[in-house]
Amino acid sequence: MGVVTDIRSRSRSAKLAAGVSCEKAGRSGKTNVSLFWRIFSLNAAGLVVATALLLGPVTVSTPVLAGEALVLLAGLAALLAGNAVVLRIGLTPLHRLGRAMSTADLLVPGTRPEVSGPAEAAQLIATYNTMLDRLQAERAAGAGRALQAQERERHRIARELHDEVGQTLTAVLLQLKRVADRVPGELRDEVTLAQEATRAGLDEIRRIARRLRPGVLEELGLASALRSLAAEFTHHGLTVQHHIPGDLPPLAPEAELVLYRVAQEGLTNTARHADAARAALTLHPLPGDAGVELLVRDDGTGLGTAAEGAGIRGMRERALLIGAEIHFEPAPGGGTDVRLRVPAPPGDRCADRTGDSP
Repeated sequence: MGVVTDIRSRSRSAKLAAGVSCEKAGRSGKTNVSLFWRIFSLNAAGLVVATALLLGPVTVSTPVLAGEALVLLAGLAALLAGNAVVLRIGLTPLHRLGRAMSTADLLVPGTRPEVSGPAEAAQLIATYNTMLDRLQAERAAGAGRALQAQERERHRIARELHDEVGQTLTAVLLQLKRVADRVPGELRDEVTLAQEATRAGLDEIRRIARRLRPGVLEELGLASALRSLAAEFTHHGLTVQHHIPGDLPPLAPEAELVLYRVAQEGLTNTARHADAARAALTLHPLPGDAGVELLVRDDGTGLGTAAEGAGIRGMRERALLIGAEIHFEPAPGGGTDVRLRVPAPPGDRCADRTGDSP
C-alpha cells in the first residue's frame, strides 16, 4: 500500500508541474493570445485595409486593369500568407500533441509534451498531461494490487509444494528404501530406478518452490539472493557471472523484490530464448546515493524485431510499480542488456528535507 501512495504522490507532483507550466505559458506575451484572436485580428486587419482602399482614391475599373488586378492579387496573397503563418504557428503544438498521443505507452514513462502555443492548445496539452499522469497512476496502482496478489499466490503454492507434495515424495522415498532391502536381486535395479526418479522429482519440486518463493531474499537479503540466483542458472551450456557488492544502500522491501524478480525473469529469458553461452548479473549503487542499478547482460542472439512478450511487459509493470526505469538494449558485442535503475527510497529524501526545515 505504501508503494501505491508513493505513485499517487508522484502523480500529484506531475499535475502540479503541469499546472505551473501552463501558468507560465499563460504569462508569456505571445502564447497568451488565443488562436481565435490571432486569426480574427489578421482577418480584421485585411478587411480594414480593403475598406480603406475602397474609401480612398484607389478605384477598380470595369473591366479590371492589369495594374489593379496585380494590386488585388498581391493583397490576397499577403492575406492568405498571413493566415497560413498564424494557423501553422497555432496548430504546431496540436501536431506535437498528436505525435505524443500516438506513441504514448503507460508501461514506458517518457517525457510529456511541452505546454506551449496559444491558450487553447496549451490548455489542451496540460489536460492531456494530467490525464496521462492519472492513467499511469491508476495503472500502477492496479498493477501493484495484482502483483501483490500474485506474490501471495506464489507463496501459497510454494508452501503447498514444500509441505504437501515434498513430504509425500519423501515418504515414498523411505518406503522405496524399505522395499529395496526386501525385494529379490532381479527386482532391485528397478526399485533403484524408481528411487532415483522419485529423488529427482523431489529435487525439482524443491527447486520450483524456491523460485516461487525466494526464501533466501527474506532471510539473507538481496545480495545473497542474487548470488544464489546466479548459481542456480549456471548449468551446462550457460555460465552466469555475478558482481554484487555487499554494501548496498538501503532499499524498500518492494524494491528488493522487484530487483530479484527482474533478475530472475532476465536470466530465465536468457536461458530459454537467447541461445547464450555466458551471462552477467551486476548490481551497483548509483552515484550520489541516487539508488541502485541492476544489469543482466548476455552474449546471445539479442531481441531482434520480435514483439515484446509477457515476460518483458511483466518486468515493465514491476518497474513502474516502484517508479524505476527499465531499458532493453543491445549489449556491446551482441546480446541483450536489461538495465533496471531503482531510485533511492523517498523516505530518506523526505527525512533530509524535514531535518533542514525549521
